Amino acid sequence: MAEAASVLDGKWTTLIFRELLGGTKRYSQLQRAIGGISPRMLAMRLGDLEARGMVDKTIYPTVPPKTEYTLTTLGRSVEPVIAAMAQFGVQLQQRAINPAP
Repeated sequence: MAEAASVLDGKWTTLIFRELLGGTKRYSQLQRAIGGISPRMLAMRLGDLEARGMVDKTIYPTVPPKTEYTLTTLGRSVEPVIAAMAQFGVQLQQRAINPAP
């Protein structure tokens, strides 16, 4: 469990997974979709996920260079975890709106 938690560490990583579960994305698409993340932090998180074998990075030799990120098979295996976290988040929001007596 500790190893899995180290992969999903921090709020940005789960948001990156959420975006990439929808398919391949360019760096700029990820940055726009994940509001508030700095370019440095996005690059660091993507680099970490790539080093862990969760994300594949493809650089196309165009001007300007085009970079795309895709989840690997291992990265896609996180989908049920992200879905469970989203469900739990909905439950927390509903409880905040309608607190138990």
